[in-house]
Formats: sequence, structure tokens, C-alpha cells
Amino acid sequence: MADTIRAADSFYTDEHPLKTLREARMNKIKKFVKTSIIGGILVLLPVVILIAAFNWVFRLITNWIQPITNLVIRNNGMPELIGDVLVVVLISLICFFVGSLLSTSLGKWLHKHFDSYLIQLAPGYKLIKEIVGQFFGDSSTSPFSNGEVAKVNIFGGNSKTSVTALVTSRHPDGSFTVFVPTGPNPTSGNMYHVLAEQVELFPELAVEDMMRTIIACGAGSAVLFKQEDAQVKQEDTQTK
Repeated sequence: MADTIRAADSFYTDEHPLKTLREARMNKIKKFVKTSIIGGILVLLPVVILIAAFNWVFRLITNWIQPITNLVIRNNGMPELIGDVLVVVLISLICFFVGSLLSTSLGKWLHKHFDSYLIQLAPGYKLIKEIVGQFFGDSSTSPFSNGEVAKVNIFGGNSKTSVTALVTSRHPDGSFTVFVPTGPNPTSGNMYHVLAEQVELFPELAVEDMMRTIIACGAGSAVLFKQEDAQVKQEDTQTK
């Protein structure tokens, strides 16, 4: 009897083979369940966020155009969704017509005088116009489409620390103004005015590729700059 009790105690206290096997199976099941749930979240969460974003944009636009939609459906008796679609199409056609007009000499002349009038009438118009130009890729003013990718030693001196940055302006004395975006939101960050020796330019890198590393909080930076280094070495080999 005593031997039976000791054997039972050793089963629960010692590393018994059956106990070890059971724990290994449980760990495998836990790992499988955890991996499956995380994998499902990684697949479904971006889809859910995208749907939510589209829903938010759709509701925002329909709220803006609701007065015009009401006029359309009141006179024709059509469903509200079809009325929204028709109004969006109508607004798109108006934007296309205005854009086409601006490509002509008359359109440019009208736009110039219209802008100067609005700037005098509403001082905030110029700021709003510049912000819209930044986000919609006006290459003449947007650093996100016209800037250069760079590594910048913002601390200067013998510091080995550098940051990924976007050159937004070059100055007559050779210095630079750079924008250092913060991850994961690349539209926010800090501006620095630095000397030329603090800046290492990467003109072959696309701004979009650099922004992906910012959104990923630095992930992919090694591949990004390694690709540029490989291109430079290849060009040096060809010139030799």
C-alpha cells in the first residue's frame, strides 16, 4: 500500500514520462489555438478596418451631399442610394470640367484672378489650398512627392545616430531643411535645419518606399537602404 502511494506521489511530483507527454500535447494545443487566433486577426482586422474606413468616408460624403440628394430624389422619386451615386457622379463631372478648363490659357487666367480675389477676401484660403495641395500630390509644393530620401545625423559631431528623413528644402549656403516623420503616422514629425555634412542623400529611393518603413516603425529599413547601397556599388563597377 505504501509503495502504491509513493508511486502515485512520484507521478505528480517527478518528471513522469506520461505527465511530460501530456504537458507537451497541451502546449502544442495552446500554441496552435494562439497561432490560429492571431493569424485570423492579422487576416481579418485589416479587412474590417478597410470596410469601416470606406463606411466612414461614404457616410461623410453622403452627409455633405444630402441637400442635393434630397432635391434629386424629391423630383424623381428614386431610392436615396441611387440619388447619392448620381450626385457623386455629377460632382466628379464638375471637377473634371474645372480641371480641363484649368489646362487652357483662359482657365489659368481665371484661376489666377479668382485665387487673388479669394486670398484678399478670405485670408485662410491660401493655407487651406496649400494643405490640400500637400495631400493630393501637388508636385510643386508637396514634399511627399518632390522630396529626397535621406539619412540625417541630427545630433551632429561624432554621434553615430541617424534618422530617416525627407529633404524638403535646400538653402543657398548648402544646408538643408529636413522633415523627420514619426511612426506609424508619417504625416506627423519634426523639422530640422542641418548642415550638408549631416545629410546622406539617397536620390534613387522612392518616397513611397521610405514611407512604408515609417508606417512599419522601421521594419524594412535594412532592405530599403541595402537596395540603394547595391545600386551604388553596381554603378561604381560599371564606371570602372
